[in-house]
This record gives sequence, structure tokens and C-alpha cells, in this order.
Amino acid sequence: MKKNNLLLLILALTLVTSCGSIKSSIKNIDNNAIKPAVRGTQFILTEYATDYKYGYDKDYPVNLGFENETYSPKNIVYFFNGLAGTNGEKISYTKIDNCCPFPSKKSVMGAGTLDIYEVTVENSNKKMMLYINIYEKGKVLCPKGFSIKKPTIN
Repeated sequence: MKKNNLLLLILALTLVTSCGSIKSSIKNIDNNAIKPAVRGTQFILTEYATDYKYGYDKDYPVNLGFENETYSPKNIVYFFNGLAGTNGEKISYTKIDNCCPFPSKKSVMGAGTLDIYEVTVENSNKKMMLYINIYEKGKVLCPKGFSIKKPTIN
């Protein structure tokens, strides 16, 4: 684990020094955002995005950085478990890449990257790409093209 952290630190330092200074282009960071309620293993989403860019554009990612970077990946599971297809269909998701380094005080290395997820809806060949940020906070909404999944009863 420490070897991986060292490699990530070297990579981040290389990016910072090779690119000069990295500037954040993320437009929807909100440090006052409140983490959605969790029921079981899903966020209880209550609002739909009105902007078609939300989640689909690297400048408007889904910001899930409500804890430190070690614990934030569980928020990815909670987020996707709170979504369904437009007609309530089951979705599946796979992380396919990282991109877009930006400065972050919430990362042990001082920089973060966005995760890119490929999302498919059951019984559909359509694939959608969503940008997820586990470092910074923002209002968590249901992106266009999805619906809010009804919470499971515990």
C-alpha cells in the first residue's frame, strides 16, 4: 500500500512540475454542500440536475468528496445505487479511466483526478460516461438521462 502511495505521489509531482501549475476548471464545487442521507447502500437523492452538463462534463462532475479520499469510494457505490434508468431500469457501472488533474487540499498529494465511469442501462446498448470527483464536495443530483431509484426498505 505504501509503495502505491509513493508512486501516486511521484506521479502527482511529475504532473505538477511538468504542467507548471495545475488549475482547477471544476465549476460546481460547493464546500457547504451536505452529504445526502444514506439508506442501506444508497444515497437518498431528492433532486434532478437541470443542467445537461452535470456529471457528463469534466467541468461539472458529480462531486462526492464528503470524507477523506480513503473513505470516499463508498460514496461512489451509494451514488450509483441511488440511480436507475429513466424508466426505473437497473443500471451497471464500470470505472474506465482517470483524467483531469486539479489542485485539492483534500488529497494527501495536494492534487486530485476525476474518475470516469461508463454506465449502461439494463436492456439498452447505450453507454453513458459520467465524471466523478471524490475529493471535492458539491450538491449531489440525479443527472439527466437517469431517474432516482426508490430506496430499499430496511
